Amino acid sequence: MTTKSKILDFVQKYTMIIALVLVTLFFTWRTGGKILMPQNITNIISQNAYVFVLATGMLLCILTGGNIDLSVGSVVCFVGTVGAVLMHKDLNMWLAVVVMLLVGLAIGAWQAFWIAYVHVPPFITTLSGMMVFRGLSNVVLQGKTMSVTNEKFVQIFGGGANCYVKDVFGGSEINILCLVVGVLACVLYLFFTFRNRSTRSRAGLEVESLLKTLVKAVVIVAVVIFFTLRLAQYKGLPMALVWVAVVILIYTYITSKTTVGRYLYAIGGNETATKLSGIDTKKIYFFAYANMGLLAGLAGVLTIARLTSAQPTYGQNYEMDAIGSCFIGGASAYGGVGTVPGVIIGALLMGVINIGMSIMGVDANYQKVVKGLVLLAAVIFDVVSKKKNS
Repeated sequence: MTTKSKILDFVQKYTMIIALVLVTLFFTWRTGGKILMPQNITNIISQNAYVFVLATGMLLCILTGGNIDLSVGSVVCFVGTVGAVLMHKDLNMWLAVVVMLLVGLAIGAWQAFWIAYVHVPPFITTLSGMMVFRGLSNVVLQGKTMSVTNEKFVQIFGGGANCYVKDVFGGSEINILCLVVGVLACVLYLFFTFRNRSTRSRAGLEVESLLKTLVKAVVIVAVVIFFTLRLAQYKGLPMALVWVAVVILIYTYITSKTTVGRYLYAIGGNETATKLSGIDTKKIYFFAYANMGLLAGLAGVLTIARLTSAQPTYGQNYEMDAIGSCFIGGASAYGGVGTVPGVIIGALLMGVINIGMSIMGVDANYQKVVKGLVLLAAVIFDVVSKKKNS
């Protein structure tokens, strides 16, 4: 392999990471470094928590063959409406959360049935759901706003001023717990990275060169420590980050280490061959869309906790943010390709663009133009890459 081909391979493999770095550097320059202020970094996480959660679920749908779920924004709104009404009637907070998640799961299962077993196209099924659950939200709320006054609920699931993990070490100017968590995350990452490399090497499988692995590990650890320090300089770990981290860890494991995860990629790669190999593709489709409903339920919980209210307009364009994050993060428009870490990078890129342009005072309409062009560029890159490799 020539040096040129190695460079091209590296650029293609880490395109979105390179783009994220370049975009961050651009906004750092244009905002005079304001985008990297501790509070703004916290805002990127808290304000985009729903994107991380929904994009993770959307990835599973896209893996099945480029399919999407257009209803998630409306489902988030409806689930949030149900939760706000229940807590308004003084239902126990945790019971209300369980009901919200079950409502989301039930909606996902309802749509998954028509998609998986009746073969109604996902686009039509979820487009119908988008209209149905938006309408139901309006019916329940009667076009009005309903406040969420349960302070404990807001603190545990929200993204407001007091929604941070308490520093058990009692740090004053800097959050010690946040630093401990950051260092622990780096240690675990290094442990699993080199253990996996050692396991593959002993099994005779192909592994990256030690130098390449070390360079990548050093870069990732440096980035994690930098952002951990920034968070520690503000108020520490936002509760929204905790929930996002739980979702990322669970679904990274599901997509990379489980049979269901392998089947999702197999269906996207070649559904006919997957069926012929004896795999029940209907169950996999059902799982993908039922799971999307469950995560939309969680996003609904996070949304009303952050905004401390429920409104019929909540969740608008959430589906577009989730879909955009997936494709920008490397998921293929044809299915069968994409990872949870890649989706998170895509969501971060969208978040950086949003907050960077907001700090610069760019009109909201132009922000939509930029995000649309970024999404188009990501899909064009995917299509062109497929043609070159075919």
